[in-house]
Amino acid sequence: MIISYCVNPECPNPKNHPKLKNCNTCGCSLILNKRYRVIKRLGKGGFGATFVGVDLIKKDDPLCVVKQLRPIVDDPQAFKMALSLFKREAKTLAKINHPQIPKLLNHFVDDEKFYVIQELINGDNLQKEVKEKGVYGELGVKRFLAEIVPILQYLHSEKVIHRDIKPANILRRKKDGKLILIDFGAVKDQVNTQLAQTYGQTALTQFAVGTMGYAPPEQMAMRPIYASDIYALGATCLYLLTGKSPKKFERDSETGDLVWENEVNISPSFKKVLGKMLMPNVKERYKTAEELLKGLDVAPFEQSLNQSFITVIQSADKGSDDVSTTDLSATQTGDVTMSPTQQLRQAIQKRKKKTNNIVIKWDDESFRAAYNGGKKDFSEQELNNINLTGVKLSKFVFRYAQLEGAIFIESNLAQSNFYSSNLQGANFSNANLAQAYFAKSELRDADFRGANLQGADFTNANLADANFCGANLKNVKVSQNQLKDARVNWATVFPDGGRRWWKLF
Repeated sequence: MIISYCVNPECPNPKNHPKLKNCNTCGCSLILNKRYRVIKRLGKGGFGATFVGVDLIKKDDPLCVVKQLRPIVDDPQAFKMALSLFKREAKTLAKINHPQIPKLLNHFVDDEKFYVIQELINGDNLQKEVKEKGVYGELGVKRFLAEIVPILQYLHSEKVIHRDIKPANILRRKKDGKLILIDFGAVKDQVNTQLAQTYGQTALTQFAVGTMGYAPPEQMAMRPIYASDIYALGATCLYLLTGKSPKKFERDSETGDLVWENEVNISPSFKKVLGKMLMPNVKERYKTAEELLKGLDVAPFEQSLNQSFITVIQSADKGSDDVSTTDLSATQTGDVTMSPTQQLRQAIQKRKKKTNNIVIKWDDESFRAAYNGGKKDFSEQELNNINLTGVKLSKFVFRYAQLEGAIFIESNLAQSNFYSSNLQGANFSNANLAQAYFAKSELRDADFRGANLQGADFTNANLADANFCGANLKNVKVSQNQLKDARVNWATVFPDGGRRWWKLF
């Protein structure tokens, strides 16, 4: 049931009838700035709270995020300064225009509380993703950095420091799987910092600047810089690799460094990059997003990665037209303007055109050994024709994976993520695929006979000639046009719970 939620932090009973204009308990207005009605609280912290709201004026997509900031100060002069800072920072954020950052739609002051209205993003944060689906591997974290660092680069170019990068503030948007950076600490932290410098230990300064464990020493001392975001990003990588909050890691008593190296299974070259991101001393840390991108792309780092790829290629496909060190060197000398990453990709692509083979390949035995050892993320891996009959793979991640002809008969794949993967001809007969995510996947000729697909998501997936005879598609996200391309029969349970398959034709 839709309710009207009172945003007064002191209200003992904030839930109200959706048509009321004032709270039935405390009498506060339920309509903010004459246009926003709050319907749900998302979170609460020392400095304010976050809600889902409805824009009563906007007819198209009226849902939004309402963030309330409460500068608890008694001094009128201090409040005046806080108000000035709030307006200045909000205007700065309003200028940000990036497809992976929620738009700032409005900002205003109401009853000595500051409000920012932002675009609502439908998706789960990475903290929840790790808890539900398991930790990332090295490849997954590198892919994460490849997507998130350019967003940081854009922010810093606009002279904005995020100040609160952490897994809970990075969403994976459901409609396309893209990462979205949310919940800027810029407004509240600028207010905190300036008031602290002007008035000393006020009521505001009791609130931490950033999040403990993710914020570096200079930020906790209220002196954040661009490199502070890089430290927080490194701490986020640690969480993705281990599922463990950075504040739970031990610190070296002499240097103050986090002691983390023995808790991750990554290459020495990537450890070097991550270590530099996590340096407590700013002088030893990457200072800009550009510098970090170069660090991720330097020759020693890439050569180590190249060699591991080459080794896998040669062992998996002995005797064929392999990519060799000589091939790679020739590619490098052929175009000095290309980065080592681009050179490697070009060499691999040339080989793939000739042999139609994929670089990294798992067989049944190596896959089972890996998942028995706790690995749950197989993003971008080659698993073509693998036989995983009857295996329990609930909440596993196969984003962008090659799974053509894979066999998952009677396997448990509930809530697993197959976003944009190639599953052409895969056999899922009688498998449990409840709430599995198949958005943008290639599923031509896939066999889902008798499978439980309740609540699964097939948004923009190719279902041409996929077999859903006898499958349970209740509450599945799939279009009528997609089902017209697939095969169904009298035993197919459709998204509405019925078996009226003939009405599709």
